[in-house]
Amino acid sequence: MNLTAREREIVALLRAEPLLDAAALAERIGSTRAAVSVHLSNLGRKGVVLGRGYIVRPEADSVVVVGGAVLDAKMRIAVTPVIGSSNPGTSTSTVGGVGRNIAENLARLGSPTVLVAAVGDDLAGRTVVARTEAAGVECRHVVTSVHPTGTYAAVLDDGGDLLVAVADMRATDELTVADLAVVPSLLEGADALVVDANLAAPVIRWLLSAADEAGIPGIFEPVSVAKATEAAPVLDGTVRIHTVTPNVAELAALVGSPVRDDVEGVVAAAGLLHDRGVEHVWVSRGTSGSLLSVAARPAGDAPARSRRVVLVSAPDATAEDVTGAGDSMTAGYVHALLSGEDVVEAARFGQVLASLTVASSDTVRPDLTTALVAAHLTPHQPSTQEIPA
Repeated sequence: MNLTAREREIVALLRAEPLLDAAALAERIGSTRAAVSVHLSNLGRKGVVLGRGYIVRPEADSVVVVGGAVLDAKMRIAVTPVIGSSNPGTSTSTVGGVGRNIAENLARLGSPTVLVAAVGDDLAGRTVVARTEAAGVECRHVVTSVHPTGTYAAVLDDGGDLLVAVADMRATDELTVADLAVVPSLLEGADALVVDANLAAPVIRWLLSAADEAGIPGIFEPVSVAKATEAAPVLDGTVRIHTVTPNVAELAALVGSPVRDDVEGVVAAAGLLHDRGVEHVWVSRGTSGSLLSVAARPAGDAPARSRRVVLVSAPDATAEDVTGAGDSMTAGYVHALLSGEDVVEAARFGQVLASLTVASSDTVRPDLTTALVAAHLTPHQPSTQEIPA
């Protein structure tokens, strides 16, 4: 965390005695009340001190998530779908959005998380914020848009697989760098940034560059084929990105050419992203699990090592609803990384969380905890296999 020596001194005092005011802090450190007030203001801007009562942010690693927040409507057909006709089924409505879902998963896992997203000045927006805050996500920096709160409507077949979805994301589409001006200061007090592709390409580039400048991992979630296609120009080698988390179709959109859904095809496409500044490419392959590709990177004057490619199996799961599986997968990966795991163990953790999400009818499991994931994560499952690049 990028804090000055004086700021660290103040934080240490507040952790020991949270009720100290500016005058008492000034006396303790041999400074003036005015100077301490400036330090407290900076700590609030950095997200370390929360609120006017000098509540200090937990010491646990924190994440800033910037992306979509919407109201979800999910309709599941109860019989074999008949296109062009009415189908019997059930419908549910809940809060969603890729960025918002990732943020809620992270918060439920215990990672302090700040969400920066756009909602309208409407009941839907207030609902999205209230439910997200109730899950433990910090939403003070949510942007109020002139557009209505976004909506996402998904139609699932009788097996729970997505048939088609329609998203109205104008509030997110119109977000500008100026709207997100608070993000660089938030990154000074954060340990990772997650960006989803619902944002415009220039905004994505600016955010990932800000993470790189702050010296923290930038994780990019491509969202969909359409969004990945729009965001692909960002991956041109000018911005260093810690991890990109596509599925195979999104990977093809990012590299601008078809990708065979086999190991050789995915490895080759991942290599193209490595050439464009991406250090880790983690590709979801549905029931085939996932493939993690780590770029060759020399250490100091040492020769470059070979690229590392690891296959991660998919745990057995009865699919109830696939909605949100990719979001939870990314969240699990980020949470594990910030808990000190290496990228392979982080991928295993995310893979288990995805299987738990698929087995639930909820987009984000309300019973999600690290203990739940740990109970399904064993030393040998999901299995991993390192293969030649």
